[in-house]
Amino acid sequence: MRAGNDGGEPRAIGGVVLAAGASSRMGSNKILLRLGGVTLLRRAVDAALVAGLDPVVVVLGREAELARAEISDLPCRSVENPDFASGIHTSLRAGIGALPPASSAAVVLLADMPFVTAPMIWAVAQRHLRVGHSLVLSDYAGVQAPPTLYARSLFPELLEADSGCGKKIVARHAAEAARVEWPAEVLADVDRPEDYERVRAELEAKKAECAPTS
Repeated sequence: MRAGNDGGEPRAIGGVVLAAGASSRMGSNKILLRLGGVTLLRRAVDAALVAGLDPVVVVLGREAELARAEISDLPCRSVENPDFASGIHTSLRAGIGALPPASSAAVVLLADMPFVTAPMIWAVAQRHLRVGHSLVLSDYAGVQAPPTLYARSLFPELLEADSGCGKKIVARHAAEAARVEWPAEVLADVDRPEDYERVRAELEAKKAECAPTS
């Protein structure tokens, strides 16, 4: 996503899709689970691309080759985090570090949040472009979760090898952050088999509601 700043120069907002979790509570690699015929990984990357983020960096860990093959036809860049088992902060660091110098900000997404859509991502990026806040948070009825935008001024803090660095940055800069509000029911991640079944049932129900009647 590119937009002119006050001086007329383009500003590029990149995307970082975190998809390197160990999936220990799921058993299988959750980012390769399918919803409506599409894997969680591809669903997240598609949303980032449709929202106009450029470039989109996908951080992979477990079964990286299988995951990379799933998105090989998409215009994104994948990076592997060999240290993914040490925590999500290592993947965040890998993703931010892979962005080019031209990226003025980054929207960070989780691949296991299937209800996050391209319009949501676009709204978060647009809030930054309109108001210039260095941090834009998504607020789900009082709960903060991705997509989250960090301006380049915060990249050095994100690159610190510190567990929980993302949450610490949010806490440190909360007073100066902009917020985009979303309904609580949109906040859902897929960590366990029962989460997957619940989300799949919700999507099937919504599909049935939208189906034409004879």
